[in-house]
Amino acid sequence: MVRIKMDNKEEIWKKISDLWDPLNPEQREYLTQNLVVYTFKKDEPIYSEGDFPTRLMCLLDGKVKIFKNGTSGRNQIIRVIKPVEYFAYRAYFAHQRYLTAAAAFETSTIGMIPMSTIMHLVRENNDLAWFFIQQLSIDLGIADERTVNLTQKHIRGRLAESLLFLKESYGLEEDGCTLSIYLSREDLANLSNMTTANASRTLSNFAAEKIIAIDGRKIKIIEGHKLEQISKIG
Repeated sequence: MVRIKMDNKEEIWKKISDLWDPLNPEQREYLTQNLVVYTFKKDEPIYSEGDFPTRLMCLLDGKVKIFKNGTSGRNQIIRVIKPVEYFAYRAYFAHQRYLTAAAAFETSTIGMIPMSTIMHLVRENNDLAWFFIQQLSIDLGIADERTVNLTQKHIRGRLAESLLFLKESYGLEEDGCTLSIYLSREDLANLSNMTTANASRTLSNFAAEKIIAIDGRKIKIIEGHKLEQISKIG
């Protein structure tokens, strides 16, 4: 983790306009004084399970995974974070330690604001409080849907759902087909609640059926509607 100098504050405020816009000039100055920005290398931990939450985090650039350490040594990826999303604050509101951990999928830039600063602003600004209620509600809906998908679908359905989830989260490259995130087979398995062997085998089956094409960690979606059918059938 490396702290970086904020030479582009205006660009940052544009990125986090949903947090910035409800504030008055005095509150904006207070936020500016308390915002710090860090960069994390690929696979570098951002926070660990059991840590006490102290800062609101906002992914400004890069990709981040939120995961749970499994009892068998296999991690379960709970969420993926894309720019510009807020994370790492729920546990503070719930007076809990972190139930999950976070790490960078790739080199990532993260803005951090002390939760004491956020609480001060929330108490003064009803619009900001409503913003966090909305964010938590959205996150809960995503978590509920993921729980159903990961527990009720079969292996093919889970993997298809994960590929579509990555497409929705990170989009496609310029060719309009290739996922713009390159996951290891282990990470893809952890996202899909299956073993690495099952993930690799199912990916190969999808490739043999011409639903996707594989080039190392690159995955190109050829028949998106078939993936949707497989995901829906489960």
